[in-house]
Amino acid sequence: MNSLPPLLPADRFLPPDPARRVVARELYTAIAELPIISPHGHVDPRLLADEDATFGTPAELFVIPDHYVFRMLHSQGIALESLGIRPRDASAGESAAGLAVETDHRRIWQALADHLHLFRGTPSGIWLAHALYDVFGVREPLGSANAQAIYDELSDKLARPEYRPRALFERSRIETLCTTDDAADPLAHHAAIRASGWAGDVRPTFRPDGVVNLLAPGWRDKLDALSSAVGSEVGTAAGLVSALEERRRFFRSMGAAATDHGVESAFTAPLAPTEAEAIFGRALRGAATADDARAFTGHMLIELARMSAEDGLVMQLHIGSYRNHDRAVYERFGPDMGADIPVAAEFTHNLRPLLARFGDDPRFRLIVFTLDESCYARELAPLAGYYPALRLGPPWWFHDSLNGIARYLDQVVETAGLYNTAGFNDDTRAFASIPARHDVWRRAAASWLAGLVVRGQADEASVREMAHEMAYSLAKRAYRLDARA
Repeated sequence: MNSLPPLLPADRFLPPDPARRVVARELYTAIAELPIISPHGHVDPRLLADEDATFGTPAELFVIPDHYVFRMLHSQGIALESLGIRPRDASAGESAAGLAVETDHRRIWQALADHLHLFRGTPSGIWLAHALYDVFGVREPLGSANAQAIYDELSDKLARPEYRPRALFERSRIETLCTTDDAADPLAHHAAIRASGWAGDVRPTFRPDGVVNLLAPGWRDKLDALSSAVGSEVGTAAGLVSALEERRRFFRSMGAAATDHGVESAFTAPLAPTEAEAIFGRALRGAATADDARAFTGHMLIELARMSAEDGLVMQLHIGSYRNHDRAVYERFGPDMGADIPVAAEFTHNLRPLLARFGDDPRFRLIVFTLDESCYARELAPLAGYYPALRLGPPWWFHDSLNGIARYLDQVVETAGLYNTAGFNDDTRAFASIPARHDVWRRAAASWLAGLVVRGQADEASVREMAHEMAYSLAKRAYRLDARA
């Protein structure tokens, strides 16, 4: 393991209690260098499609694609345009709001450095520090005064072959990386990766939200794109099911291991064929209601679970996010601008129709994520501790933090058991943060497991095995990557 400067203490994030820290350090050391399984995330596959691809400038790597970073800057009134984020209506470098889109990436980097104090105590601050100091070898803390010197250092390194995306993939010991891709995506970049002969394991993930949610922005355009992808017009609910089945076959042929579904509610309930067709017909006429959309999504989740039982793709549900809460920002910039806000969730009643059909089916695997932590002990852990098909995904979005991980483990493991969880995934768009996020998880896991030892709940041999599972094996098995070529 590379030696770390004082800016990243070797025992960072480990518990302060001396007895517990000794155990945690030993556990962490044993798992720190394990390969990384990244089975869910949003890295752009084009970064890995060409061996000569680069990350671009420091601003393009650390700021412009990372909504964890720019949402914090936005919270302090910093215009997204000033961070190089181009609105959908931008023309000749200016938005409809009259704000110039910053093209000088040095100024974008300076803005980050000038406001780095905003990230103190946050997961993003931890990830940024790790990436700068451990991945890119910057040996002094970033600040206003040295921002341009560090920009020059990073620019020099980013131009070198050893800092290209594929090289970083290999140096970070990434064994498998899964992207997230629209149902109609031709997966051209994945095809290029496969055709290149490079050994990196990069897999697509099937995400049909754009056509399943009848009120999704651009739903009709997404439906037309799906029609083009399958070569025939999708004009009925039954036709939509057939089209999705066809696209899933294509994704599987390209190595996909999973599907992903981001829905606000876990509601599932089957519709009679005539009901589904009536709702779909209203959607085609632009007359679907919120109740229609909820009913249709609940019906389609059961259909998609049935498909997963048949084709083996692991089904992921991300529940409890109010997407694009800031409508003005959505209208100007589009989705994924950091304005996803948690809402209360309910699983016991909402998932029952789906689990009644597939919860005991050995072919089916469902991994559930939530932004509502109150569900961990009350609903999700008891459900996962009963249904063979169900696994609990790790803390997600706002809860992917040291404290969030500890809360999750405290509330989940005593009821569901560790082996009904899905290990860790980083769910990131910021490629350089992948090793940082996994390192935080491994340190947090070692700290939590050390607590079991000092309290006499588990012996050291048991927790060593559990640490390996949490860092590597649970995720590999949950996504059935151990059974895939």
